[in-house]
Amino acid sequence: MSTARRGICLRHNLNRLLHGPALVRHHTGRSLQTLAYEEIKSLPEKPYEFTAFVLHGLLGSGRNWRSFSRSLASYLSPAPWRIVLVDLRNHGKSAEIGLPPPHNLENAAKDLANLVKAEGWDWPDVVMGHSMGGKVVLQFVQSCVNGDYGDNVSLPKQQLWVLDSVPGKLIPRNDEGEVEKVLQILQSLPPEIPSRKWLVDHMLKLGFSKSLSQWIGSNLKKSGEHETWAFNLDGAVQMFKSYSEMDYWPLLENPPNGTEIGIVRAENSDRWDSDIIEQLEHVAARRDHATKGKVSVHVLPNAGHWVHVDNPKGLLDIVAPKVASLV
Repeated sequence: MSTARRGICLRHNLNRLLHGPALVRHHTGRSLQTLAYEEIKSLPEKPYEFTAFVLHGLLGSGRNWRSFSRSLASYLSPAPWRIVLVDLRNHGKSAEIGLPPPHNLENAAKDLANLVKAEGWDWPDVVMGHSMGGKVVLQFVQSCVNGDYGDNVSLPKQQLWVLDSVPGKLIPRNDEGEVEKVLQILQSLPPEIPSRKWLVDHMLKLGFSKSLSQWIGSNLKKSGEHETWAFNLDGAVQMFKSYSEMDYWPLLENPPNGTEIGIVRAENSDRWDSDIIEQLEHVAARRDHATKGKVSVHVLPNAGHWVHVDNPKGLLDIVAPKVASLV
């Protein structure tokens, strides 16, 4: 691409980023038991040619990533991209579908394959996941390599993004982590919550931060005169157990041929100790990746675990140019 053309595309992307919100389409309630999802297109008026899946974390939903995905779609224009925001099993509108157990990462990844098959789509070019969703990405790749989804699978040979998700088993701590404490508190509450304000105040009194308490409160939905969870709590707890136990370091040691796995580590995240960081850097530096796939590591400054909230622009600066380079 010429320098002049590059400049035109850059200005066009910037204009769309500032002034051109992408189209969002909602898809739920189909007869087949597949995941609920939303679509955001870089060019709503044209057929898409490239697809990226975006997966949320524990107790979240696809809507958590709408703002970031709109920005990504705008950046990628004028290339015809479609971004699919998926509600994982037990979360968001997929919680209403009642996908069968066991509720583990293997089945969460298989749900993605079933969605592609049920909709008759081509396999995605990019798959991106945050926190628990990051490990679902790695399981999806591992299952593709294993042939678990059949012979006609096209592995995302382009890019996979794992956003602030430690690839290995969670290391037991002397004290429980924040996620474990939140899950214990939520399990101790009645299934019907008096109000969102009551829940936020309750979480604050227990010592949780205002931002976390408000985010937990945003996961309620109206049920008569009360509020109830927008996720299947028991299923989510089972998924967290699977997330804690799964180890994908062997996959990173031998990434599939032609695939780049980008690991984004938030600078201020409490999920990374020095040994894990050293192991990650060792995997990324291996020279034999030249003949296989590739692992790259990116540090997102000024951000804790909630990367898309703490520093969305910084995350876009890391991810968007790499995704755009695929066209």
